[in-house]
Amino acid sequence: MKKIRIKQVRSGIGRPATQKRTLEALGLRKMNHERVVEGSPQILGMIEKVKHLLEVEEL
Repeated sequence: MKKIRIKQVRSGIGRPATQKRTLEALGLRKMNHERVVEGSPQILGMIEKVKHLLEVEEL
């Protein structure tokens, strides 16, 4: 599977609880935190839910 770099560029403050939990499940804890994850269907679905808070780059 392909690797994807995700970076949180907007805050989770004031967002619905489901979006906050999705950020937490992706391993993003605070602003400008980056993670490299596998591009599985589950991860891609989570990224789609909070894409307005993230910057996504394929590696």
